[in-house]
Amino acid sequence: MAQLLFLIILCALPSLVVPIHNSSAGGCAIIRPPRDGGIRYRGLTQEQIRSVQILPVDYEIEYICRGNRVIVGPKVRKCLPNGTWTDMTQHSRCLLLCPRVWTSLENGRVMARPPGPPVEGTVLHYNCHAGFILEGRNISHCTKLGKWDAPKPTCLYDRNYTGKKKLYIGALFPMSGGWPGGQACMPSAQMALDLVNNRTDILPDYELELIHFDSMCDPGEATKLLYDLLYTEPIKIVLMPGCSSVSTLVAEAARMWNLIVLSYGSSSPALSNRQRFPTFFRTHPSATLHNPTRVQLFQKWKWTRIATIQQTTEVFTSTLDDLEQRVKEAGIEISVRQSFLSDPGVAVKNLKRQDARIIVGLFYETEARKVFCEVFKEKLYGKKYVWFLIGWYADNWFKIKDPAINCTVENMTEAVEGHVTTEIVMLNPETVRGVSNLTSQEFIASLMSRLGGKNPEETGGFQEAPLAYDAVWALALALNKTVGSLKAKGRRLEDFNYNNHDITSEIYRALNTSSFEGVSGHVVFDAQGSRMAMTLIEQLQGGSYKKIGYYDISQKNLSWFGNDVWIGDRPPADRTLVNEEYRLLSQKLFAAVSVFAGLGILLGILCLTFNIYNGNVRYIQNSQPYLNNMTAVGCMMALAAVFPLGIDGHHVHRSQFPVVCQFRLWLLGLGFSLAYGSMFTKIWWVHTLFTKKDEKKEKKKQHLEPWKLYATVGVLLAIDFLSLMVWQIVDPLHITVEKFTKEAPKEDLDVLIQPLLEHCSSEKMNTWLGVVYGYKGLLLLLGIFLAYETKSVSTEKINDHRAVGMAIYNVAVLCLITAPVTMILSSQQDASFAFASLAIVFSAYITLVVLFVPKMRRLITRGEWQSEQQDTLKTGSSTNNNDEEKSRQLERENRELQKIIQEKEERVSALRNQLAERQALRNRRRPSTGQNQNHNAPPPSSQPDPKSLLPPPGYPNPIIDNHSLPASFSNSSSLYPTDSKMSRNHCHNSQIPLLYK
Repeated sequence: MAQLLFLIILCALPSLVVPIHNSSAGGCAIIRPPRDGGIRYRGLTQEQIRSVQILPVDYEIEYICRGNRVIVGPKVRKCLPNGTWTDMTQHSRCLLLCPRVWTSLENGRVMARPPGPPVEGTVLHYNCHAGFILEGRNISHCTKLGKWDAPKPTCLYDRNYTGKKKLYIGALFPMSGGWPGGQACMPSAQMALDLVNNRTDILPDYELELIHFDSMCDPGEATKLLYDLLYTEPIKIVLMPGCSSVSTLVAEAARMWNLIVLSYGSSSPALSNRQRFPTFFRTHPSATLHNPTRVQLFQKWKWTRIATIQQTTEVFTSTLDDLEQRVKEAGIEISVRQSFLSDPGVAVKNLKRQDARIIVGLFYETEARKVFCEVFKEKLYGKKYVWFLIGWYADNWFKIKDPAINCTVENMTEAVEGHVTTEIVMLNPETVRGVSNLTSQEFIASLMSRLGGKNPEETGGFQEAPLAYDAVWALALALNKTVGSLKAKGRRLEDFNYNNHDITSEIYRALNTSSFEGVSGHVVFDAQGSRMAMTLIEQLQGGSYKKIGYYDISQKNLSWFGNDVWIGDRPPADRTLVNEEYRLLSQKLFAAVSVFAGLGILLGILCLTFNIYNGNVRYIQNSQPYLNNMTAVGCMMALAAVFPLGIDGHHVHRSQFPVVCQFRLWLLGLGFSLAYGSMFTKIWWVHTLFTKKDEKKEKKKQHLEPWKLYATVGVLLAIDFLSLMVWQIVDPLHITVEKFTKEAPKEDLDVLIQPLLEHCSSEKMNTWLGVVYGYKGLLLLLGIFLAYETKSVSTEKINDHRAVGMAIYNVAVLCLITAPVTMILSSQQDASFAFASLAIVFSAYITLVVLFVPKMRRLITRGEWQSEQQDTLKTGSSTNNNDEEKSRQLERENRELQKIIQEKEERVSALRNQLAERQALRNRRRPSTGQNQNHNAPPPSSQPDPKSLLPPPGYPNPIIDNHSLPASFSNSSSLYPTDSKMSRNHCHNSQIPLLYK
């Protein structure tokens, strides 16, 4: 907090510096820089440095030196709360640096006093290894001028030396970090060195010595340590790194120093690249050796879809690339691939979001705890999930308290339960004494004694310890093998240096041909320098790992114990199980509609039989019975289309469904053409012949030739037939399956239902439907127009055209409504079928009832069953039924007119009485002169003029029938006034013409 506060103060206005300058408490006074050096004040400008005398608590200063001088003593000082600087008892000086080459001695040791960089006052003491003689001074001083006061000595081989010569191994053991494998691997390697050095049959003239550092499994730290190993005596004959990231760095640099690299804990597949790492060997098999085992398990449990999550490091990236190639060859899909650098939270959420079930995790142990803490939070564990992890973690890795996570041990234990590990067999399961004369069990016992009773589960690298042990033995055997070959060439192992390629080549050949029994099993290297081994398969059951099988990649043999345990009593599915269910038509609905359609077909047969049987009846003949027969047949075909319209997977196999689709199309198409086409033909010819007023009389005289009607129907039928034929040939109907949103059943949360619906479709279905609907729609609209135009036409040549018009109205309205609605409801099989089939049924019923039922009723009620010849024989004349109908109509009109005339007579009588009264009133008021003037006038006649009773000109004389006319009508004096004008106005212009219409 104090540092943060000071940084805020330094970034403020310069005026804030004044209180610091004036303050004598709570800070430290500026101190003098060393000779030939200076002080770097962090965060202060040159102006502020000149004005500030007191620096705040926790402020740090850094010493810097000029030229090639280096700082000796504390380089950084910090202001303490008591007003003093840290390490004031130690002086900081800028001194010249003497050449570092004097600080190393080939085949010897160099000790510096005081320890640190070789600066003025440093004294070096030289000693040679056993078997070597020092030539030169054994001590050298660094002067003020930055030079040594004596030449660098050398160590020469003592040919008279009979003792063992030392060979040095530079090792980097990760004692901490992501994989602290050095905790058990270093004691194991030291145990192997002790046994090798005590053997008289292996390197009898040499002693192996281990020089090791803690790499922390960090490439950056390893770079510095590698520099120290290479540039600090003694010369190392072999380098032994640990984890893969460090081995990658060391193996790539070692080629420049002609050094063999032998790793005991590197599994990165990238290290198998011989061109990049030409001198690399490892007793730890490549991580790709896990992948064949994983693929074998995926196939055993019938998983075809997996997911992966990896830490972003080369070892895991290359392992995953190899796994991706192998699962692709096996027909397995990697559906999700997630990676993370340090925080796996987002990656785990993505796995959950994308329904990952079988998950391969590639990361170090510390990151594994972070991953499974997130797994617990996201509930990505349990009976639906399986995790595949690397098997070289400590057995209790999930129980170790880690401040980097906020999950309890119970949470972690619950999350990791049931996961599967694939692990290279690192400890020989058989009781066999190998080259070290130890069995695997004896090795473990000796290692436990060296660890001082530490818990193996809490000791990093305990599982890899046999690999480190066998790595030392592999190196010792290879060096022992090279002794003879080198002696034949006049060379010795102690002659090795970083420029000697021949000795390196001999060691390489010896290691490449290694083959011996170790505590980890049979040790042999492949062409890439990787160890070949079996794979152990384990499962975490009840908080502890249980062996469930072995897999030998060389033999492709899976040894299965059959003791795997699953939370759901069986291996989970690799994805949410999706059960496909076809949506089928309700059978009750289909049965009900089928009954109506069947009854409609029976009705059509009845109507057709009736029409054919009574084809010689005059009334039936005048309705164009052949067209009506076509209508009946078309209705029956349309009704028959209801059955294939409702046929689905309940009734036929999927392979037969296209045939059903064709039946639907042809029955509906031809049925419509026959039924509607015959009705359209009637109404078309009625409109053509009888709606033009100027030619009306001439048209009535013309005879309607039947072939024209049949030709019109034939044209409509041919158009439909050809269009359907072209459709079927060019773009035949086939089955398409519509998928709906997945549904979750209530009883099983791990299963989803995928509803499917079969449709009859083609590649260009919308185009064909657009053409058909457009053509049929125009035909329907035209039919409605013609029916409206001919509603008042009366013709005996087609006497049922009004009924045809009514049928056209109903059919057109139902079709125009049904077509778009069924397209909208196509995804709802019951509603779509009900709407379409009921529209067909109602259209057919209405058409049959409107066209045929009135004919049946007329023939039944009036008994007009005789034919035209029979009617001629009875009447002896050519009067037809149409004349009789006109006669009856005239009689009805006559009776109506009689009622009207009677009302008018009563009105005329009342008016005559009023007129008489007015005339009498005038006569009384008229003077006598007036009477004389009117005396010569003829007296008013009490009888009307007979001519007034005659009909108007142009009308025939009425025959007065006392039976048919009322009494008032027979009395002419009461009906017509004297004035002939009045009689014309009242009778001729209003009522009488109606009597003789």
